[in-house]
Amino acid sequence: MALRAVNANVGFDSCCRSTFVSPMPSKSRSSREHNSFVFRCSQVSITESENSLIEALVGTQGRGRSSSPQQLNAIERAIQALERLGGGVPDPTNSSLIEGRWQLIFTTRPGTASPIQAAASIEDGKRILFRFDRAAFSFKFLPFKVPYPVPFKLLGDEAKGWLDTTYLSHSGNLRISRGNKGTTFVLQKQTEPRQKLLTAISSGVGIKEAMDALISLNRKSGEEEPELEEGEWQMIWNSQTVTDSWLENAANGLMGKQIIGKNGRIKYVVDILLGLKFSMTGNFVKNGAKVYEVTMDDAAIIGGPFGYPLEMDKKFILEILFSDGKVRISRGENEIIFVHIRPDALR
Repeated sequence: MALRAVNANVGFDSCCRSTFVSPMPSKSRSSREHNSFVFRCSQVSITESENSLIEALVGTQGRGRSSSPQQLNAIERAIQALERLGGGVPDPTNSSLIEGRWQLIFTTRPGTASPIQAAASIEDGKRILFRFDRAAFSFKFLPFKVPYPVPFKLLGDEAKGWLDTTYLSHSGNLRISRGNKGTTFVLQKQTEPRQKLLTAISSGVGIKEAMDALISLNRKSGEEEPELEEGEWQMIWNSQTVTDSWLENAANGLMGKQIIGKNGRIKYVVDILLGLKFSMTGNFVKNGAKVYEVTMDDAAIIGGPFGYPLEMDKKFILEILFSDGKVRISRGENEIIFVHIRPDALR
């Protein structure tokens, strides 16, 4: 029986609405609202059985707390139909569709939804194993989370559990899970702020708003100031209109990759054509919170083992506005805003 550890948290992290964080981050979806219940559906076709569950959930409140016996029976029948038909995504916990934040919209034990996060691992492509390790209350009117004191280390096996994903829709927006204590959960996908930004860049709409939301979220989180992290970063968007000179664009970091190395080394790499590359290297020194002084002074056109040096140099201040190790927003020369991603970290 293979056990694969994942770097993630799972749990319910709000005292007023419960959110399940799957072991990886999510695709976008649109929304519709009916009475007190909000269910977001992707603009893709849904099966008749999925629609039966959606319709049964309309009007429920408190994640099922106020549901009538008739509603509960209809919901359970719809859940069992989806599980019995087996028309969902096979091997669901190994599917990229499970990535992202999931909001709990119904449970057979509504009074037990807790503000707990847990370390997670995946077993057999269906079961998520977890151990509760920390908890917090999250209030909209507070910019920080309030710790929820629970002696998890003293609870031993009582702090462990598992969730079987018994159904995951092909749209990636509907999920059914059953827990080790016999509880059934119905969850819907939430789009993370990072994914909203990537979607906005892809569509060219709402980029500034999505970027501001991500930066604001970083400030409210109370986490350490973002740093210039090592790795290969691909530039996917910038606020500067490119010029007619590709060489100038490359030297300004408006295209290609940025490689952050050890010992304060930085490098721009741009593929040109026929195996030729533009390369420009330099150094950076941190001189304040989130702020770096960058000096680029070694440029060349590279072709195989040969290089043709170019007389180019630049010196500018780079400010890191947001970074989570996968997406980075920065402000560089001439107040240009950049969005970079680490392709290897997003896989």
